Amino acid sequence: MSQLCSTGAHDKHDVYALQCPCRDVLDLLANKWAALAIGALEDGPVRFGDLQRRLQGISPKVLTTTLRRLEDSGFIDREIYAEVPLRVEYSLTDLGRSVSSPLAALRTWVETHLHEIA
Repeated sequence: MSQLCSTGAHDKHDVYALQCPCRDVLDLLANKWAALAIGALEDGPVRFGDLQRRLQGISPKVLTTTLRRLEDSGFIDREIYAEVPLRVEYSLTDLGRSVSSPLAALRTWVETHLHEIA
C-alpha cells in the first residue's frame, strides 16, 4: 500500500501514513464532542447555551474548544449578532453538512448496537 500523502488530489492521501494531515481531520471528527456538536447543529443554527444543554455533560471550556476547532477547520460558522445581550449562533457549513450524514449513521449504529457491545 502506498504511503503517499500530499496536498494535491485526494487519491494521494493515505490516512494510514504517519505524516498525512488526514489524521488530524480524523482525530477531530472522531472526537465524541465534535461528532455530537455536529449532530446538534443538523437542524439549523443553535446558540452556545442551547448547545451546552443539548450536549449533556460537556463543560463550557470543552464546548468552546470543540466549537473553535470545528470552526477553524471549516465545519461550522459562528455568527455574532450585535444585540444586547450579545447573541452568538453556530451553524454547519456546506462541509459540515457533508460530514453530518456519516456521523449521524455512526451515532445511530452505536445506539442500535450498544446492547451487543461488551
